[in-house]
Order: sequence, then structure tokens, then C-alpha cells
Amino acid sequence: MNALDLIAAKRDGLPLSGEAVSFLVRAFTRGDLPDYQMSAFLMAVCLRGMDEAETASLTRAMLESGVRLSWDAPGEAGLRVGDKHSTGGVGDKTSFLVGPLAAACGVAVPMIAGRGLGHTGGTVDKLEAVPGLCAELPLARLTAQVREIGLAISGQTPEIAPADGRIYALRDVTCTVESIPLIAASIMSKKLAEGLQALVMDVKCGRGAFMREEERARELARTIARIGAAHGVAVTALVTAMDQPLGVAAGNAVEIEEACALLRGERPEGCEDVRALSLELAGHLVFGAGAALSVQEARAMAARALQSGRAFEIFCRMAAAQGGDAALLRRPGLLPQARERLLLRAPRAGFVTRCDALGLGKACVRLGAGRSVLGERVDPAAGILLLAKEGDRVAAGEPLAELRASSPERLDAALSLAAEAYGVGEEMPVLGRLVRGVLSSLPGGGVSTRS
Repeated sequence: MNALDLIAAKRDGLPLSGEAVSFLVRAFTRGDLPDYQMSAFLMAVCLRGMDEAETASLTRAMLESGVRLSWDAPGEAGLRVGDKHSTGGVGDKTSFLVGPLAAACGVAVPMIAGRGLGHTGGTVDKLEAVPGLCAELPLARLTAQVREIGLAISGQTPEIAPADGRIYALRDVTCTVESIPLIAASIMSKKLAEGLQALVMDVKCGRGAFMREEERARELARTIARIGAAHGVAVTALVTAMDQPLGVAAGNAVEIEEACALLRGERPEGCEDVRALSLELAGHLVFGAGAALSVQEARAMAARALQSGRAFEIFCRMAAAQGGDAALLRRPGLLPQARERLLLRAPRAGFVTRCDALGLGKACVRLGAGRSVLGERVDPAAGILLLAKEGDRVAAGEPLAELRASSPERLDAALSLAAEAYGVGEEMPVLGRLVRGVLSSLPGGGVSTRS
């Protein structure tokens, strides 16, 4: 086969055979296909799409580029194993709650997470804001930690879908993120490799999501659920709003601090959406993995684990096992702090009518919390604290947000984006629901839908 012919065929909108897709993935993984040709192929997919068979072939090829974990040890009953994944948002720190909550309820969570993608923050980047913490675990260490503690959160190991690891990094810097086939194949190649029984997906829709339209988010959720069903994994996908950031922090260390406050049982103002969504996701995961008889029972179990502090202790144990200083998680202000801070103030009195997740996510990247080029280092202390969100009443000159960065130049670069992300008007806006729908995989590849 010839890579150029295959790239041209996809550019022209022609479907590729499973053999052709596998050829491209294998060649790229071996290093025989250069980055610029894979980038061209990704752009062709982004513009022309893939049908269900092509998407399945891409998922399978990326999955087969590495190993698939097994949790059945000789002489002992297998673990209940599940995971949670988000399609990417701004201020989305639910992984730091859902993982420990599920582990506290008896579900082992080998969470393979990603770095920032486009304007969205990355779980691995945020976790590395804890001094000393290693978020790139060798596979043997990851599996041993999951068996001992019940939870590990790590970036992709070289053994887990290595083709996806390289493709993921290219997508971040080639404007090829917003493609349903590429997103679905990327997510599911990693998750299937984890040897899961259950997966709960948080599929974002709205201004700050890669799937802006709700119907496209539902299409992605259906695609992921079908792939899971075909591989024997119970998938539940929640379609959730990402018009404004989740919680009050967007960045790296600031999001870890917010997550830890919630895990400690605190109820900080403005964080109820994070808490509620985390409990909902954890409930579906615990039920899907068979650790509860209903979603309601699983949700109640998760709420008790949060209130009792069991989930927080598991998170601290995980951080310590991965080399992090867990003592820094027990009090606010101990994680990396930005040298430079700037308040964004309301231009007039009224209600906050817009707190745009996309604009604020882009502002975070300019502050240094994300990356603009492949391999760029992120600033653990950079980010934004949201002091007002949609529906809040503000006075003229009252702070809307606090920008944090390592230099005044970074603050200046982000200020206009952050200012444009906010709107203040006379009428209080109508706030939509956070959870827009729930889709679950069915045996045989079907999908059930609940609004």
C-alpha cells in the first residue's frame, strides 16, 4: 500500500478499508510515516469524516498497537475495574473526585489520562502541579498500585495504545481535535486497553466543548457506547453542558486545590456543579461495574465516601504512592502559587450573562496553563479563579475573575480574551441543565437513551 494514495483517498471523501487504516497506524507507530503525512491524514479525517466501520478499524488498530491489561490473577477473584473519561472542558476536575469515589466504593480505577488538548485542560498536567508527583507511571507500577490502593492516575504508558499517544500529541497542535471518529477512537483505544468492565463518559457540549452542538455530543456518545458494547464493556455516557467552566478554578494547581477542598468534605461557594456532577458520574460507574444494585444506591455510596473522607484518603494515598507530597493537599495555598495576579472587573452593574468557557480556556493557555506548540511546558501555578459566573449579580468594578501567571507579559496576553469571555447585562439569564441526557450501551451494540 502507498500512504500518499490513502491520504488522497480520504481527502477526496472515499472510505478506507480496515486493512488500509491499520497500514497507516502501523507505519506511523514504527516511524515509517512522518508526522507531516499523519497530520495530513488527520486533517482529511477531520474534514471528510469516517463511517462506523472505519472508526472501528481505527480504534482496533490503535488498541492493537500496544497491550491490553488483564486483572484476573491466578487463584483469586478478579477485580471490579472501571474508569471515567471526559471529552474535555474548562475547569473540569471531576476525575480527581470520581476516581477516589469509585475506589472507595470497591471499583478499581486504572485511569489513563491525557494532557491538555487545545483550549481544554489536561488531567496529567493538573496532577503534575503536585510537587514530586509522577504522572507517567511504568505499566507494572501502575497495575501494582491499582491492586494495592484501588486507584492510579497516569499518562499513557508506552505499552498502552502507543499509536494513540503519538496521534493525540499531533492533534493538539494541528487543529484536528474536533472530529468524532478521532475522539472516539482515541478514547476507546486507551480505555479498552485498560481491561475495563465499565466506563462512564462525560461528553461535553456547548461553547467550550469540542462538540458545540448537543446532537453532535450525542452522536459521539452513541459512537463510544457502540464501540464499548462491541468489546464487552458497559458504557454509560452523560451529555453535559460546557458553556461556562465547571467550578471556580481553571488551570492546574488551582483545580487540584478546588478538588481537594471538595474531597475534604467542604462546600466552597460556586463549586456545587463540580460536586453534583462528580457524584452522578461516580454513581453510574459504581453501578456499571457491579458494585451496587442501582444507580441510586451507588450514588448514595459515593456521597457517603465523600462525606466520610474515605475518598480523600485514597486520593492522598495515590498522590504519595506516585511520589507527590500528600501533605500539601490537606491545606489550601501550599501548592504552587503564581507570582503575578490581575483582577478582571465588571464594566458595569448587572447580571453576569456570559462566562464563556472557550474564551476563558484560551486565556488559560496564554497564561501558561496550556500549550500552544508540541512539547511546550505548562506552568503549574497559572490559571484563572472565577469570582462570578452566569446568573450572579455584580456591581460596577466588582471582580469577575483573577488571572494568575508567572509574568506581567502573560497576564497582558490573556486579559483581552478573559474580558471578552464575560458579559454583563440587565436581565438575569436563564440557566440550562448541567446534565442534558444519559446514554447506555446495550448487549449486541444497541444504545438506550434517557433525557
